[in-house]
Amino acid sequence: MRARSQSLIELNVAVLLWAGTALFAKWIPLPAFEITGLRSVVATLVLLVALKAGRQDLGISERRDLGILVLSGLAMAAHWITYFESIQVSTVAIGILALHTYPVMTAILEPLWFGERLRAMDLGMAGLVLVGVAVLVPEFSLRSRVLQGILWGVVSAALFTARNLLTRRLGQRYRGSKITFYQLLAAAVALTPVVLAAGRPVSSTATFQVILLGAVFTALPHTLYTNALQHLSARTVAVIATLLPVYGALSAALFLGEIPSGRTILGGLIILGTVTAETWRALQRR
Repeated sequence: MRARSQSLIELNVAVLLWAGTALFAKWIPLPAFEITGLRSVVATLVLLVALKAGRQDLGISERRDLGILVLSGLAMAAHWITYFESIQVSTVAIGILALHTYPVMTAILEPLWFGERLRAMDLGMAGLVLVGVAVLVPEFSLRSRVLQGILWGVVSAALFTARNLLTRRLGQRYRGSKITFYQLLAAAVALTPVVLAAGRPVSSTATFQVILLGAVFTALPHTLYTNALQHLSARTVAVIATLLPVYGALSAALFLGEIPSGRTILGGLIILGTVTAETWRALQRR
């Protein structure tokens, strides 16, 4: 099989597995912070074995880089917690769509973060995303579980954006798998004491599900994604990544019986259409 064809398969499998993580928020009968803590421990151990098997160096060249990795790892942990909380209080489709406001957040915050010029088009895109989010909301009341899910999802998107901005420059010096390992390690170290303090019993079924989530749905897709980047253009990766909400919604409909409402589909089309346009425009600029 040609390298490009194999990379396309690996990338689609990675996106499909990332979409599948949302299902575990419903399946595992534990709070979001506990699922995230246990997931981080499992994924860290699996990725460590993979890195050692590949004889990759785990050294960090500068102490400042280590600080950024730790901070971005904490942001990633908080992103996972709020993402799972969004899904637990609402639906998979709502959680994923709210999370996918992050590309437009990045378009707004990245120029401010790095002292670059903010474009009027980016503000227009942000406005369209807000319209899409507003369409998702059936009623503007904090009693609405859909609104609660959207708010948690938007917070998760902001945390994911922060994590990505923190590690933007590190990607030029370290492989993605090494960055991910240290971020997972930071998340595991931070959350393990909290999980132990909670002292909540975990059934054998939940233990299996957590191992599956950490190994197959976290460590494996990160590895596949990193491998795929070696033979695919940024444009190809970006376009395929926009399939994640579609995969997620289909998985939820198939395995959870969650059928998106007409309002959710309309709001999702507005959000994903805007995100796709922004992603394409950003790639054209580069």
